[in-house]
Amino acid sequence: MQKNDMIELTITDLSVEGSGIGKFQGMTFFVKDTVIGDVIFAKIMKLKKNYGYARLMEIKEASPNRVEPHCVYARACGGCQLQQMSYESQLAFKEKKIRDNLIRLGGFSKEELYEVMEPVVGMEHPFGYRNKAQFPVGYDRDGNVVTGFYAGRTHNIIPNTDCALGVPVNRMVLETVLSYMRAQRVSAYQEATGKGLVRHVLIRCGFDSKEIMVCLVINGRELPGEGKLAEMLKKIPGMTSISLNVNTQKTNVILGRETRTIWGRDTIKDALYLRNVSDFSRTGKKTVYQISPQSFYQVNPLQTEKLYSLVLDYAALTGKETVWDLYCGIGTISLFLAANARKVYGVEIVPKAVEDARENARLNGIGNAEFFLGKAEEVLPEFYGRAKAGGAKEDMLHPDVIVVDPPRKGCDEKCLDTMLKMRPERIVYVSCDSATLARDLRVLKGGGYEVRKVRGVDQFGETVHVETCVLLGRK
Repeated sequence: MQKNDMIELTITDLSVEGSGIGKFQGMTFFVKDTVIGDVIFAKIMKLKKNYGYARLMEIKEASPNRVEPHCVYARACGGCQLQQMSYESQLAFKEKKIRDNLIRLGGFSKEELYEVMEPVVGMEHPFGYRNKAQFPVGYDRDGNVVTGFYAGRTHNIIPNTDCALGVPVNRMVLETVLSYMRAQRVSAYQEATGKGLVRHVLIRCGFDSKEIMVCLVINGRELPGEGKLAEMLKKIPGMTSISLNVNTQKTNVILGRETRTIWGRDTIKDALYLRNVSDFSRTGKKTVYQISPQSFYQVNPLQTEKLYSLVLDYAALTGKETVWDLYCGIGTISLFLAANARKVYGVEIVPKAVEDARENARLNGIGNAEFFLGKAEEVLPEFYGRAKAGGAKEDMLHPDVIVVDPPRKGCDEKCLDTMLKMRPERIVYVSCDSATLARDLRVLKGGGYEVRKVRGVDQFGETVHVETCVLLGRK
């Protein structure tokens, strides 16, 4: 076999990244944009010793689980990996991904997981669900200013103002920004040279409030004719906040540290409703949140309501408990918990997020939530040490429940060690990466805890990503 050879493959499995897996002459090949059951012709693109990568060229026989992608850019764009799969197949893939990682990396047996795993919580409609989008700005081959999304594994922009996963207002905002840039001759940022002004357009939408936020990330401190831009954007229904974020660094990090509002409020508001976990129907109870451009706020609000309601159910609060909420962001989970606990302590590393969390507690009339700035792996051991020495409250030393919702890399070793020393009755672990989740569960299991419930929540339809909620109890 050589590069560019054409081969016929039957797809029998999927990788964790969503690529189809098939075998030819005993060698395993990974092929993007394929579905289990597809019989395809593919071109070999790269060969390793025991496996290779190939490109889908033709579908000889389509899988019964294959569907027509909703978006014409689905195959080229790096945002969606599973649009060619039926939604039922996507949920099955995500449930298997969680299970396989827990077995392979967490050391759990199939029998253990059979007892504790519940079906993935799916979406009613897996499109148009994102309340936040960050669109890079650049040039096409003819030198025209464009915005869209990066092609898979590249920083080449595919022009598109109407992402199928986003809200309809995104198109209005992007076309307005592009019109302004052409009229005012405002340049787009170019990564190769570090020249040009507009880098990204960040859009947030409050699903409950209908409020819209637009933030332009710029490679400078001023935007020519920014008043004209504000006049154009504020005509869009729901527009509430228009701001500029300064990022002059040569970096892949999107937002810089400084944000300046040029029209409207500094923040928008949105609300999340508590749901019944038996059927995930909404109750009348809601929590209101203030959101800034830098805030971490889950991008799928309807599924977030289901996820946080599941967290609250797993926490099994009666109103008497003390709870630590680690990696708390703007207090989204903390405030869900505070209404049902005696005291909640939240920890977050981003200063603006802590400010928002405190303001969100005030907005909702919640007085039993306290927020601390710092790394969870530093703040938690510090308070544990102070409590042991008598310099902090006893309830900080031995909380009833600890909730963790860490970034993709999972919990720090020091954080896990302190959690085990605190010996809460229950730990609720929310994870956006089931591989690092499995690693951390192995540590917690070795420290005297057992997994009692595991459930995936599909926050990211049409992509390979899935949230997982786990309940652990002391043995």
